[in-house]
Amino acid sequence: MADSSFQQEFLATHNSYRAKHSTPPLKLNSELSAACQEWADHLLEIDSLDHSDTKDGENVFTMSSSADFKLTGKEAVDSWYSEIEDYDWNNPGDSESTGHFTQVVWKESTELGVGFATNGKTAFVVGQYRPAGNMDMPGCFEKNVLPTGNS
Repeated sequence: MADSSFQQEFLATHNSYRAKHSTPPLKLNSELSAACQEWADHLLEIDSLDHSDTKDGENVFTMSSSADFKLTGKEAVDSWYSEIEDYDWNNPGDSESTGHFTQVVWKESTELGVGFATNGKTAFVVGQYRPAGNMDMPGCFEKNVLPTGNS
């Protein structure tokens, strides 16, 4: 279960990345977190990574090892954000290889939920965003996925 320190680290990592893109910080939403936790528990139970049927935006992450490990909230967000390397700033839009990144920094998203489930050797993290990002309508990516101040 996503305890308070996991939630706070998950939120802080999102907001640190969002600040680089001149995007307002997200606020933790307990309703979203409850839905995320339920889905993370389900993923652990079926031992498979999949998206829920939420109408909110959603990022999912898994990690496993033959030895016990402790996953942090930062690691999941770092993984999603690392997709920035593949984002085509000259041709903004939705892409399977960058959808996690664009959801993390999506300007119009204002609320965040998080769920975390582990058995010690496998972990699942679910993040949900409201309003959902990655809306593929003309101009949406240009307006919501802003380059960093250094670009």
